[in-house]
Amino acid sequence: MGIKRIFVALLTFVMAVHVPAMAQDDTEYLVEIGPAVGCSFYMGDANNKLYKGSRFMGGITARYRINHRFALKSNLVAAGISGNTSWINDRTYPEAISFKRTVFDLGVQIEGNFLAYGTTTYNDCHRLVPYYLIGVGMTFAPKPANNDFAVNFPIGIGVKYKIADRLNLCLEWTMRFSSSDRLDVTENAGSDPLQIKSGFMKNKDSYCFTMLTLTYDIFAKSCDCNE
Repeated sequence: MGIKRIFVALLTFVMAVHVPAMAQDDTEYLVEIGPAVGCSFYMGDANNKLYKGSRFMGGITARYRINHRFALKSNLVAAGISGNTSWINDRTYPEAISFKRTVFDLGVQIEGNFLAYGTTTYNDCHRLVPYYLIGVGMTFAPKPANNDFAVNFPIGIGVKYKIADRLNLCLEWTMRFSSSDRLDVTENAGSDPLQIKSGFMKNKDSYCFTMLTLTYDIFAKSCDCNE
């Protein structure tokens, strides 16, 4: 319910923005920043289906444009995750486990646009551009059980659209592979309730973001720089 309301509010704002049809502002900007909202879900021992147990996520995104094709992006996000083992019919598993918790994700990714992105009249720029990303981040998952810190490795794809000269709308999907096998905790079951052996990046927990961001361009480039 909350996610739908936020999406509707964002889209209403987008529709209210005046998009110049002919004359374009050729000013370029180095940085964009804005809010991010969407849904998140966990993948691990207590869930094996995409979008099962999806919960709300929200945060802030900042992007530094290296050029029209590449950008360096950072996210700070709080996301809910949940799971349960009631779907498992296997005597080797412990008794059914159900959990809900919040993870905090701080990371940096490199984005590669498949086409030059922007509104400038040179360099064959496009308003609508698909992109891919890869990066590294830190995951912090506080109680209900032990606090858990982990490294994560996000990989994803997205599409960005310049709805006005200084406004950008992005829809992005990322899977974040963590180095932890302790995200699926409960208040009473300790730090690894399923007690399944794991090794380096093997049988580790991961989580996914489907994220909508609306960013505003700041810090104009010097007019003498021409790509």
